[in-house]
Amino acid sequence: MNRKFIVAILLAAIPVCTQAQNPKPTKGDAQKVAAIIRGDKAKTQAYCDIRKLSEQLDQASEKNDDKMADELAGKIIALEKSLGPEYLALMDGLQDLDPEKDKNLGQEIASMFGAIDRQCTR
Repeated sequence: MNRKFIVAILLAAIPVCTQAQNPKPTKGDAQKVAAIIRGDKAKTQAYCDIRKLSEQLDQASEKNDDKMADELAGKIIALEKSLGPEYLALMDGLQDLDPEKDKNLGQEIASMFGAIDRQCTR
């Protein structure tokens, strides 16, 4: 086969493969992840720590403290990994949601994590 033809096929397949790897999250995906986190005290604590660190990251960003922001972002990434691949996949998928088209889905997913958020304030 012609080398240019093969390269063209591979380039055309990249967007399809990317979509397959990062599908749009569903309500069921969020329910599964929320249940995993609620069912494990260490994961619940990690989730709560992420929330606290995210608030600190926002404050550091507002103050243009790049060094602190980078440090906090590193801690958040490490904690997110501890929540498991399902959590990471859900978060990646949420970034791809359209705020207008997927508004209801986003609100439903946020409400599922509300119960965990309330545990963080205890």
